[in-house]
Amino acid sequence: MNIGDVARRAGLPAKTIRYYEEIGLVRPPRGENGYRHFRESDLHKLIFLGRARSLGFSIEDCRGLMALYEDRARASADVKRIAEDHLGRIDRKLQELTAMRLALAELVGSCAGDGRPDCPILQGLASGDGPLGAD
Repeated sequence: MNIGDVARRAGLPAKTIRYYEEIGLVRPPRGENGYRHFRESDLHKLIFLGRARSLGFSIEDCRGLMALYEDRARASADVKRIAEDHLGRIDRKLQELTAMRLALAELVGSCAGDGRPDCPILQGLASGDGPLGAD
């Protein structure tokens, strides 16, 4: 398969596939003409990477997961550890987003949104007091 074919089948942009090759996540062989020739195994790796990235795994996590995916002697505990670490990062991010949402909702709720120039949202952003506080 050429890069266009594998991109279509994997559901990834060709640019992303070239990047994954550049950083060593996939290594399609090249023909005498220099063109990449993707194998079915490359397609499966690209689908795997696309799914992992859609779940928010970092490139380094993907590198570790790919190594484990290719290692038939792997321990599932190693895979689970990477997934649990990522899940913890997601949980922390959700807590941060919830706090941000609550602070912004409080600011929005305090603003009349009328023609007057006074704006509690701008005051809150400028003051460092109130729901935003200092981190």
